[in-house]
Amino acid sequence: MKKITFAIIVLLALSTSPVIAETKLVDDIAAYQVALNEVQPGDTILLKNGEWADFEILFEALGTADKPIRLAAQTPGKVFITGQSNLRLAGEYLEVSGLVFKNGYTPTSSVIAFRRDEQHVANNSRVTATVIDGFNNPERYENESWVMLYGKHNRFDHNHLVGKSTRGVTLAVRLNSAASQQNHHRIDHNYFGPRPILGSNGGETLRIGTSHYSLTESNTVVENNYFDRCDGELEIISNKAGGNKFIGNVFYQSRGTLTMRHGNDTLVEKNVFLGNGADHTGGIRVINKRQTVRNNYLQDLKGYRFGGALVVMNGVPNSKINRYHQVEDSVIENNTFVNSDHIQIAAGSDFERTAVPVRTGFKNNLIYVESEQDPFTIYDDVSGITWENNLINTAVDQRLADGFVVRQINPAAAANGLQYPKGEDGSTQTYGVSRDLTVLDKSQTGVDWYPKLTQKPRFDHGATHQVRPGLDTLATAARNASDGDVLLLSEGEYQISRIIHLDKAITVQAQAPGNVTIRYERAALFELGEGGSLKLDGVRISGSAAPDSAGNSVVRTQRRSMLNNYELVVQNSEVVDLNVNHSFNFLTVAKGTFAQRIRLANSRFSNVTGAILGLDHEYEDFGIYNAEYVTIDNVVFDTIDGDVVDYYRGGTDESTFGPHFTMTQSTLNKVGTGKRNKSASSVLLHGVQVAHLQDNKVIESAPITINHTVGEPVTKLIDNRFVATPKTQIRELYSDQIDTAELRGNVYQSGE
Repeated sequence: MKKITFAIIVLLALSTSPVIAETKLVDDIAAYQVALNEVQPGDTILLKNGEWADFEILFEALGTADKPIRLAAQTPGKVFITGQSNLRLAGEYLEVSGLVFKNGYTPTSSVIAFRRDEQHVANNSRVTATVIDGFNNPERYENESWVMLYGKHNRFDHNHLVGKSTRGVTLAVRLNSAASQQNHHRIDHNYFGPRPILGSNGGETLRIGTSHYSLTESNTVVENNYFDRCDGELEIISNKAGGNKFIGNVFYQSRGTLTMRHGNDTLVEKNVFLGNGADHTGGIRVINKRQTVRNNYLQDLKGYRFGGALVVMNGVPNSKINRYHQVEDSVIENNTFVNSDHIQIAAGSDFERTAVPVRTGFKNNLIYVESEQDPFTIYDDVSGITWENNLINTAVDQRLADGFVVRQINPAAAANGLQYPKGEDGSTQTYGVSRDLTVLDKSQTGVDWYPKLTQKPRFDHGATHQVRPGLDTLATAARNASDGDVLLLSEGEYQISRIIHLDKAITVQAQAPGNVTIRYERAALFELGEGGSLKLDGVRISGSAAPDSAGNSVVRTQRRSMLNNYELVVQNSEVVDLNVNHSFNFLTVAKGTFAQRIRLANSRFSNVTGAILGLDHEYEDFGIYNAEYVTIDNVVFDTIDGDVVDYYRGGTDESTFGPHFTMTQSTLNKVGTGKRNKSASSVLLHGVQVAHLQDNKVIESAPITINHTVGEPVTKLIDNRFVATPKTQIRELYSDQIDTAELRGNVYQSGE
């Protein structure tokens, strides 16, 4: 009996003795799987330094609060997950750190997902100190998200995400099952690096919820994150669930707004928006019920309409769950606006959005505008907003006047770098943000072992290479050049027998402008591939040696989708004789390609059977387009069968700022009258959001056609002269309202 009792005591002692946590270093996928099958609470699996290709990581295990199970890099930043790879977490109390996802893309819909499948999610888990850099599907408009948060009580922190170029949210919180609702996630201290303009809807950097679950609470906290030039679309952050908090984040030179698109009871507090005067930089957009916007600082923001520094929307009466709910019972207080041009109230007012804001307070805010222009635009009845004890340095609309103190402000920078009224005394300390507001530094976010790159110029930052005339000397020089290099062409003639493929930005510049001629024998002279951009300066290009076949180009994009936005600049140059056959364009683009900027300046184009800029290859009316900014300045177009530009953005989506088109001081002579010109126009702008045509001369040409399709397009047609040219056509395609174009000083005459 005593022996049995002793044996039981020994067994009990063994069963209650502490289990020593293990660290297991694995060097291939098979070894990882073995380690995962054996892992116990408190253990750590280390991935050996190096490249792990085509690794679909399933990290499924059950840790405990005091003994989480960890998956980490042997050395943070030295484990590269490449190829078709991803990471899924499922279970309890898991932690992942130190990985770098680069040079590949996910074979599924996300790079990191806090679930194995719909039934198996991760709870109380964490991903930290991990990098995703340019891990994009090759197809630009393939919808994929980089990070998907499911489950409850998860944390995503101190991560570095940069270069998302495909459609889809950079980071999304999903609420599509009870297991992921009321989740109390924390998203903090992440570096959201530059996200280029997508050119369609679907380019949000962060989204919480979706329209379908927008009346459900998420209770997610988003704090102390740095959003650096996140330009994907109108909504940098799209809040679509209830009970969320956005605290202490910095938005640096990012186009768009923190948008409370759906969901109620949101707190937006202590955030700093620094626009640096960049185009379309915005602040906060308010929709729905019981929203609180307080103690936020907004400076040098230039966005307008839905992208303004502050936008308070109109709603739809009895709104469907996916439309616009009325602003009710909300407060906007103690915010500071410095040199931010547009505060939009009752924005979006139209035949559908007629529910004006009600029971909402705007109080103790400070507004300083150096230009002394009233920043407020009022679109509808604002009597449902209480305006109280706000300070401004310029007169405001009489409907708001009782709620403002107007006085000289004279702001000066304080220790935290923010602007406060100089010589502030007790009578003004109630206005604007608090003196102790802390501005998050970029270095406090992400990881310290992976660089946060500063923006460099696209062109002319590399070496200069002298190129001599001859057969394919230019092609050879372009092949050997590095990104940002300048190819300086000596006087003479250059014959090109092959297409010059560019995967870098180069400048082709004549040493003596006007004394360099380039002729080429293929269907295109230049083809822009991933990473390719081109600047032409002072050269003469002739299409006379091109093949005698239809559809040639001087410049074309690669025929498949491109992830990188390109730039094309032509200045001080001449392009002639693109007429060996019909439909010979200067630029031809493919679907799924996108130009950040196209600029033609101080140049001449003559004898062309096609179009100059054919930007019309996104034709499905999905709100996608081929270029953001097109600028033409002091250019002569003479005898062009097609149009100068066919610029097309279809559909009625309101999620983008572009396209933008400017044409100034240019001459169009006999343009657009060719029998194959389907647009029947010299310039066709369809769905272009910003158009400015001024001081141009149009002679014996097809009309300029401008089709307004969505939003409130800004169209200006000023001081242009039209000779033997039909009147410009401006049409509102989806509205019975009078067009919004500014028409001034234009002259139409029958002949010289």
